Amino acid sequence: VQLVESGGGLVQPGGSLRLSCSASGFTFDNYAMNWVRQAPGKGLEWVSSISGGGGRLLYKESVKGRFTISRDNAKNTLYLQMNSLKPDDTAVYSCAKSQFMCSESGGSYDYRGQGTQVTVSS
Repeated sequence: VQLVESGGGLVQPGGSLRLSCSASGFTFDNYAMNWVRQAPGKGLEWVSSISGGGGRLLYKESVKGRFTISRDNAKNTLYLQMNSLKPDDTAVYSCAKSQFMCSESGGSYDYRGQGTQVTVSS
């Protein structure tokens, strides 16, 4: 299994970034996929989840209306479009595969990538 994230960087408050996660080594559309993040000095935090077919989406309350998760099963790629970014969004963002969709209530990940740094600062 391999999950490789890209697209992070430094952006000003109010700006946008699009993260990508390239997956290999497993049957991509058989699994739910998630974005999680870890800010400096804090624990791992679930951000969003998408079902295997892409028809069901879930978001952390604080990112609803600003972030959009999507997937292209033909390309084995997961995306996270992040708009109206805030300094509190600063973290290392990782993608993670799971048997079932995760949520703010919990869930478990089979595998997680190394992550890409997102820094929101003026």
